[in-house]
Parts: sequence; structure tokens; C-alpha cells
Amino acid sequence: MANLKEIRNRISSVGSTMQITSAMKMVSAAKLKKAQDAITAMRPYSDTLTTLLQNLSATLDGDTGSKFADQREVNKVLVVAITSNRGLAGAFNSNIVKDAKHSLEAVYSGKQVDFVTLGKKGNDILSKTETIVENNNEIFDDLSFEPTSAIAQNLMDLYAEGTYDKIVLIYNKFKNAATQIVMHEQFLPIVAQANEGEVETTSNADYIFEPSKEEIVEELIPKMLKTQLFKALRDSVASEHGARMTAMHKATDNATELRDQLKLQYNKARQAAITNEILEIVGGAEALAG
Repeated sequence: MANLKEIRNRISSVGSTMQITSAMKMVSAAKLKKAQDAITAMRPYSDTLTTLLQNLSATLDGDTGSKFADQREVNKVLVVAITSNRGLAGAFNSNIVKDAKHSLEAVYSGKQVDFVTLGKKGNDILSKTETIVENNNEIFDDLSFEPTSAIAQNLMDLYAEGTYDKIVLIYNKFKNAATQIVMHEQFLPIVAQANEGEVETTSNADYIFEPSKEEIVEELIPKMLKTQLFKALRDSVASEHGARMTAMHKATDNATELRDQLKLQYNKARQAAITNEILEIVGGAEALAG
């Protein structure tokens, strides 16, 4: 059995760890509220705009349709992996890396696949085995629409120039503080929603287009794509804070349980030491009396 000093040191160490994890949990909880409000407010606008333009662009023929809706044979794929710059968030980052590697094996086998990483953790892991064409860790230092717009424009240029035939986003979608859903979302080319009823409703709606349907699509689709990427980043930020808050909550509970076990072990060791001292005193007294 460990001596009393060793157990006291372990209790002190676990207590310090528990204070750190508890503080990190509270910080993440405070940041989560702001991030959750931001993504909740943005989703209705982003989803409606995306659905409308995807379905509208699907009604245009190949000659007048958007260049971002051109369907071509997929030989070169660009994967945008969105992770975080910091760890201690449970499986938040590893889930993205796992999905990316699964996609390489199951979905894009035999094709050229390159990566754009947004977040230090994903870049650190994927750069060991995969080709990283661009890395933007600083995007999360002060997340705003302007730098996101520049990244989205670069992705659009790569697709329009034919450098890549398909661009997909992999990120964590925020559901609640305890649940994040890994999304594998096609960024380019633009495709209509799978629900045929939605396509029919949108294409047959009694809209008046001014100046023209084609000009509206060409003008709004770049804005829609930039908004789509910005929404994915906001989803990821909210998911990160939720995952870290949950992970730190579990870590605090585990530290509390371990501290209680160590205290029980300490009390047992202390009682054993006291009992041994009493037995030694009694033994010594009997020896003197004899």
C-alpha cells in the first residue's frame, strides 16, 4: 500500500486537475451560448437561400446554367476538413479525421484527393499522410464573414478553373451541447435537393424574375456558397464548445470520483498506521512489564 505522503500528493494533484477541468467547462459553457445563438440565428436564412438557389439553378439548361452547377466526371476531389485549433474536446476532431479517411477508402477510392484544412488539429494529423494544398488555422482567431468569403472564393476559383471536379465540406454540425453530427456536405458542384417535391415546388412557383433568372443565379450563387461555408464554420465552433464542455464535465466527474477513492484509501492507510503504532506501544509496554 502506498504511504501517506504519496497518497496526499496524488489527492492534491487530482484536486488541481479537477479545478482546471471545472474552469474549462465553465468557460466553454459561456462561449457556447454565444456560438449557439449565432448559428441558430443564421440557419434559417442560409438553409432557405441554399435550397432556393440549388433548385433554381437545376431548372436552367446547360448553356445558361451557372458554371458552379456544371456536372463533370469526378477525377480530382478537394476535401475541406473543418476541425479546431485546440484539443481537450473529446472526439470532436478525431471524428472529422476518421470521416475523411473513410471517404478516401470508401467513396473516393482511385481518385486524386487533396485537402484544405481549417483548424490546426486536423492539419496536424492529415498532413502526415495526405496532401494539404492550403491550411487556414487563423480563421478561428476572429471568425467573421470577410476572411471566410476569401476562402470560399478561392474554392470557387479552383472549381471554375477545372483544378478539381468536386469539392466537399466535412464538419461537425451542432445539435446540442452533448451531440455533434459529422456532416459530409457537397460544396461544388451545386446540386438540387434530393427531395423531388421541393424541386417541383420551387421550379413551378409563380415567380417574377427581374432582370432574369440567369442573372439572378449568377449573382446570388457566389454569395450562397460563401454563406454555406460560413455556416459550416459557425456550426463547427458551436460544436467545439459543446464537445469541450461535455468532455470537461466528464473529466471533472472522473476527477471527483478518483479524489474520493484516494481519500478513502488515505483514511484506511492512516488508520492502519495508527493501529500499528498502538500495537507497537502495547507490545513495548508488555515487554517492559515482563
